[in-house]
Amino acid sequence: MFASVAAFTARAVPAVSASPEARNFVADAAGALELKPSPIEPAWITAGAPVARLAEHSRGRDDAAMTAVWDCTAGEFRWHFGWDETVMILEGEVHITTEDGIERLLGPGDVAYFAGGTWATWRVDRYVRKVAFCRKPFPKPLTIAYRLRNFIRQGGAQGLAA
Repeated sequence: MFASVAAFTARAVPAVSASPEARNFVADAAGALELKPSPIEPAWITAGAPVARLAEHSRGRDDAAMTAVWDCTAGEFRWHFGWDETVMILEGEVHITTEDGIERLLGPGDVAYFAGGTWATWRVDRYVRKVAFCRKPFPKPLTIAYRLRNFIRQGGAQGLAA
């Protein structure tokens, strides 16, 4: 599982410059990004022969967040989300079935969130292209400490969920 997340991340060539100034703002047309092969783990494919490609758009300075454009041809596969991921479908559509049985058809303009550590089945009938906003989830103790810090800073106004 870790290897697949590492491979997903390593396959894309960053579209950002190494200079710190260039990382403060990154803008590209989604269609102008060069998509490179990003094979789906063969054991995850349940039907067809989907071909996926990926272009990394940007990455946070702490490497805990990434934005990418991804596309895929027809096929069905289970996908493991190693990071929290919010997607917006740009073109085509995908049928999603989550681990708990929720089914949803996502098309252009639809936005969906997948929690890190979960699985979903993706069925692509023809083609789908999405933009993905990914964030590495913090370990539970760090999350609790972060929420507690915010609670104290805000004088309890937002509660511990802030």
